[in-house]
Amino acid sequence: MIQPIDQFLAGGLSEVEDAVRDAAAAEITPRFRQLAAHEIAEKNGPYDLVTVADQQAERHLTAALTGLLPGSAVVGEEAVHADPSVLAALRGDAPVWIVDPVDGTRQFVHGDPGFATLVALVHRGDLLASWTYAPALGLMAVARRGRGAELNGERIRSGAPGPGRPLTVAVSHFDFTTDAEKRSLFGLCADGGVEARPCGSAGLEYLNVARGLLDAVAFTWENPWDHAAGLLLVAEAGGTSGTVAGEAFRVAGGNALPFTAARDEATARHILGLLAD
Repeated sequence: MIQPIDQFLAGGLSEVEDAVRDAAAAEITPRFRQLAAHEIAEKNGPYDLVTVADQQAERHLTAALTGLLPGSAVVGEEAVHADPSVLAALRGDAPVWIVDPVDGTRQFVHGDPGFATLVALVHRGDLLASWTYAPALGLMAVARRGRGAELNGERIRSGAPGPGRPLTVAVSHFDFTTDAEKRSLFGLCADGGVEARPCGSAGLEYLNVARGLLDAVAFTWENPWDHAAGLLLVAEAGGTSGTVAGEAFRVAGGNALPFTAARDEATARHILGLLAD
């Protein structure tokens, strides 16, 4: 039986935050800087890693989240890697939890604290709530559609970039076809008055935009587990996002790429103009 989504949202979402913290405490933080070589593997190349922490945390969250919302489904990064048909749940009528158990697995593997657990709740394509948890940094950001965004219980706003300086943008970089393509995009950004740098954990870069620490992010891939939580977080902090086709990003896929999320509308338009070129 599927519990009405409005009823679930009205009941408060603190239990979801507890579930995210519990999964990290049980499966992720005990393995931070403690991974053995056999607990790390490549999925689609040297930049696309998976660890036992990713796998176990996703199993933990899948059980916990479907228990909190009976009838819901989970689209998790590791489940989709094992069976791409799992993505079809995003086009169904049931509520869906989108889960990235360890966003920034490369950072996690190398002992860098810049990784996060990302969870978003979506229903029929609409993002309803999200959680971005960076346990090694002590950060928990929560967003709820129409209710704003908070970081460690305090309201956050993205604001607008100050005048007289280049825009700072984190650009996806690990999936370029060639080094020439990478240089072209970074060079284009520089010519457009943008200081571009490689993107770290997608979830934490979105959080940086929502906090006003970064002006925008630009991505060339659409995996929903990388973007769903952050897109809602930025939107509820007052920012905006869009694709080069002038459309909203669709978590179910089929987006025109690249796309951006930015602190304000003017910044988003500027970045999209550069990306469209």
